[in-house]
Amino acid sequence: MTVDWNLFLDSLWPITQGALKGTIPLSLISFVIGLAIALLMALMRLSGNAVISFIARAYISAIRGTPLLVQLFVIFYGLPSIGVTLNPWPSAVIAFSLNVGGYAAEVIRAAILSVPKGQWEAGYTIGMSRTLTLRRLILPQAARVAVPPLSNTFISLVKDTSLASVVLVTEAFRKAQEIAAFSQEFMLIYIEAALIYWVICLVLSMGQTRLERRFDRYVAR
Repeated sequence: MTVDWNLFLDSLWPITQGALKGTIPLSLISFVIGLAIALLMALMRLSGNAVISFIARAYISAIRGTPLLVQLFVIFYGLPSIGVTLNPWPSAVIAFSLNVGGYAAEVIRAAILSVPKGQWEAGYTIGMSRTLTLRRLILPQAARVAVPPLSNTFISLVKDTSLASVVLVTEAFRKAQEIAAFSQEFMLIYIEAALIYWVICLVLSMGQTRLERRFDRYVAR
């Protein structure tokens, strides 16, 4: 196969621009919102109230048991049938956030349970409330345990944002599709898009390592 290097170089910036303006912001916003949902669901799962715990389990089961693509279609194409119409960007943010929340909830719950019970008792001994103990002692230690799987969740999310193209969100892969359709060089352009995703994930992996080292100081010895 003859490589059209001129096309490769010419399309490099538009696809990268799609990543900078679409893929990365979409990933960051969805992940932050998803983490908030995940923390809430994890705490609900740990609740002694059977109803609250059931609601969290049902949500997590529904998210983990259905494909992300279907979730995107339900929100963008399905909701208008009941009178709720959303633009492509918020539709993608909602779908990705809910998806992250379902998967990350179990990661956070497991991380909280991994903290020795003695840490709870230590907090109560010095007069801390349950909420304060959770915030000051438990969550910082649980964060260290949760960083690797949550980082992997974020890296997966970055790649999954390519699905946003099906709901008309302009991001890296959609730009690649447009260029490939115009040039008819599908193999070259899609490989180029894959390389850009790969570079982003490599950078995130390096950031994950630094974050793990930073949280290491919170681990109980």
